[in-house]
Amino acid sequence: MLWQRIATALVLIPLVVAGLLLLDTAKVAIVFGLVLLLGAAEMARLAGLTKILPIAVYVAVVGVLLWLAWDLLVPQLRTSMQWIIATWWVLITVALVARRRDLERIGGRRPAILLLGALVLASAWASVIGLHGVAGRGPALVLFLFLLIWVADSGAYFAGRAFGRRKLSPFVSPGKTWAGVAGAMLGSLVCALGLSWTAWSGSAGLPALAALCVVVTAVSIGGDLWESRLKREAGVKDSGTLIPGHGGVLDRIDSLLAAAPVFALGAGLIGVTG
Repeated sequence: MLWQRIATALVLIPLVVAGLLLLDTAKVAIVFGLVLLLGAAEMARLAGLTKILPIAVYVAVVGVLLWLAWDLLVPQLRTSMQWIIATWWVLITVALVARRRDLERIGGRRPAILLLGALVLASAWASVIGLHGVAGRGPALVLFLFLLIWVADSGAYFAGRAFGRRKLSPFVSPGKTWAGVAGAMLGSLVCALGLSWTAWSGSAGLPALAALCVVVTAVSIGGDLWESRLKREAGVKDSGTLIPGHGGVLDRIDSLLAAAPVFALGAGLIGVTG
């Protein structure tokens, strides 16, 4: 229900903002890592694991991947990983929007989803933590990334409710409309304008910032669609029940999982983090 979503947001958003701005990068890595491990448990269930032991093993494997990312991912390797995962997110977003066939429920274990899920979670974690560690303005840039997703999501919700007629991807997520996409894009441009007025934007100009925010917003919608596909194929409405009014952890971070590597990569390319 809407009131539950608002109440939960009023509690969680101040905690997220305070955590990003007040905690050092190592502590943010731990907290965000724990959130992603909860998401890993939900990913395991969406991929067909039903018993506690296999789910626990999968969560442990994802935890090891996060540790390896912290220990081994030098900036050059992280950038290569971001290019690969960003390309995948662009392609899957286009494919899901273009899909014109019904999704059927899929039973049994799905190893491909387990592998993809682990890579998606690890790449998002590495991107957020790498961005947070940028000297001087890293925490502010991560906060901006979160703000961009929140504003785009809100713009999509209200524009879709008011003007939504034509479905964006009716066989994947019937509730999303092209009007909602327009609302999200408008919100992203407002965010880009706001970033250009701050000292956080580095050497990037407004056109580059606008392009980055639009691309990140588009891909964040793809992250939402991808999780919707997994839920429809698993035959569930939400990824979990942990967050009142929002469903599971993945229901809240699906957009971030896609947006984080694209934003971190793009920010480096246009000079925001340079």
